Amino acid sequence: MRMKRVTKLRILVLIVTFAVVELLCQFGVIARFTMIPPSEMVIGIVGLLWSGKIKGDMATTLSSVGIALVTSVTVGFVAGALIHQFRRVRRTIDPLLATYYSVPVFVFYPIFIVLFGLTDIPKIVIGFLYAVAAVVINTLNGLDRIPPVLVKTGRILGMSRVDIARRIVLPFAAPYLFTGVKLAIAYSFIGVIGSEFILSSRGLGHSISYAYHNFDNLTMYSLILFILTLVLAINMTLHSWEKKLMQRRGFA
Repeated sequence: MRMKRVTKLRILVLIVTFAVVELLCQFGVIARFTMIPPSEMVIGIVGLLWSGKIKGDMATTLSSVGIALVTSVTVGFVAGALIHQFRRVRRTIDPLLATYYSVPVFVFYPIFIVLFGLTDIPKIVIGFLYAVAAVVINTLNGLDRIPPVLVKTGRILGMSRVDIARRIVLPFAAPYLFTGVKLAIAYSFIGVIGSEFILSSRGLGHSISYAYHNFDNLTMYSLILFILTLVLAINMTLHSWEKKLMQRRGFA
């Protein structure tokens, strides 16, 4: 019941925010040149999807985000587990992880273009670099929260490493692993779409940039709202799945 109330509250906040922005735009408090009403954004999204104009750009962006996400989650989980096993490596890596996001990864985009050309690879690499650190950090946080006594008890009871990982490590680390995945989704979108703004000739980021430079507010804001809605829907679905999994395991 508590989770249902929280979900309803979140939906209510979104509806109220949508309504407030709509009224501010309709009554001219927010100039139309600056921002169009959210209702027109929704109509714009429907029109773009129905016409098929963004079908190719959407496929390009989502495929790049998907590749960046899968690789960052896989590498992040494995790297986090390995770093956690070696204390000296952990002490060396921790300061680097703490300051990782202080360096704008986009500065390396020209180098990646020289290395890989004007393909989708540079923006996939950017998305990967943005997302992988979040996965590594949350994997380490999750593994740090596992009570050592439980692992020792598992060994005393003759449990194999696979059983310890499946029955002890994963249940305790799962909330942090899910947090890492949710952050990876957001960072993958940021990296890929941000890269498409710079030099890419296709993708949703390129379409938004093109609309911005041509004062096409309808297309620009419609695509922005589409991306926000998509990421929000993915994260809410993942959050719901996480809560159900935790309830089954008795951790929520």
